[in-house]
Amino acid sequence: MTLKVSDIGEKELIKYIIANSKSITPDDTAITQLNDTNLISTCDMLIQSRHFPKGMSYYDMGFKSVTVNVSDLAAMGAEPLGFLLSIAIPKNLEIDDFKQIIAGVLDACDFYEIPLIGGDTNEASEIIINGTALGLTDKPLMKDTYQIGDLICVTGDIGLAALGFELDVLDNIYVKRALKPEARIREGLILRDYATSATDITDGLASELYTIKKDGFGFMIHEEMFDVSDEYKRIAGELELDYLDLMLHVGEDFELLFTISKENLGKLTIDCKVIGEVTDSDVVELTLENGFVERIENRGYEHYVSE
Repeated sequence: MTLKVSDIGEKELIKYIIANSKSITPDDTAITQLNDTNLISTCDMLIQSRHFPKGMSYYDMGFKSVTVNVSDLAAMGAEPLGFLLSIAIPKNLEIDDFKQIIAGVLDACDFYEIPLIGGDTNEASEIIINGTALGLTDKPLMKDTYQIGDLICVTGDIGLAALGFELDVLDNIYVKRALKPEARIREGLILRDYATSATDITDGLASELYTIKKDGFGFMIHEEMFDVSDEYKRIAGELELDYLDLMLHVGEDFELLFTISKENLGKLTIDCKVIGEVTDSDVVELTLENGFVERIENRGYEHYVSE
């Protein structure tokens, strides 16, 4: 039987590209030494039918196209330098709708203090936005440079967007997080001086943990440390959804997942939440509120295989 890309998924395709390239950095972004600093480069493609949920405005589409790229800069601890926008749109798209997309892009660039410096346009059967973000940092935050005993932390609540995708009420914190996420660029700039590793949560906490895992290292996550609100549990229950599944396996949080030594945790000037620790177990585990321990399944959103 002929193997198809849907049989292996996006992450295996990326591994193939990295294995066959001599110049790609296997991290959240490309890292290029530039004089006495490092140029950080990243790109992310958003396709209307796959990445823009029902109810998302054209303005929010434009804003998100910047956010997803700036989030990668944040994970590397890079200061924003410039943003390139390539956009393909249907020829029957209304001009006012196009202007709303661009307004979202420009407002996001102002919000993150990253100037729009160029790009390209083309025609397509649906809206496709490909952004490229550039940044600078003297000390890039890598995603797998943690040590046993480090604490595992996140910069905010996770799972809010996952629940928001399931709701129809627009004036709701969960829906707002789903439709207009924000990159943690300020937090990334602070973390680069204290954290031992970092990445951003786009495909779900579980997926990110497995992506950064090294042989011989493990992660123990504690449910009680999530500090899940009763409201969150109630809404998920009313929708007949497993709230832990939403928090672990859906993604689109754009919070930073980072590790840090116990000594440096108290030096941080940002809000964050400790959710676990790095171990020598070589597995990814979850301690439930009832004390039972279970393996966390390696599952999250993945192109070519996720519906």
